[in-house]
Amino acid sequence: MSISPTKVRLCALADLTDGEARGFRVSEFDPKVIVVRRRGRLHAYLDSCPHYRPGTPMAWKRDAYLNGQGTRLACHSHGAEFDIETGECVIGPCLGQSLTRVDVQIDREGGVEAILNVYGEEIA
Repeated sequence: MSISPTKVRLCALADLTDGEARGFRVSEFDPKVIVVRRRGRLHAYLDSCPHYRPGTPMAWKRDAYLNGQGTRLACHSHGAEFDIETGECVIGPCLGQSLTRVDVQIDREGGVEAILNVYGEEIA
């Protein structure tokens, strides 16, 4: 089994305003990828609350990933809240557990790319 990083363009950086969180469906990949732009930095996680396995989607409606104050990521199914910078649960039933981080980068054209690890069989 080998791991192959795959870059997937999610959106233009200009499409994410500071303080906004959005979910992106990546073809042939589940769950969505959540991207938060905060204080000029991007933070990305899988849209999968760690309270239940294999994970529960966190938004109750499209792109509703933040708590009412916009200060934390929130799982609206369980009431859990997560630190945006670290992904760690700070309130709720999964206290101390963390969201799964997704690496992101800005490409040359100003696009936000997720770097996803794809697992596959090596063929000799």
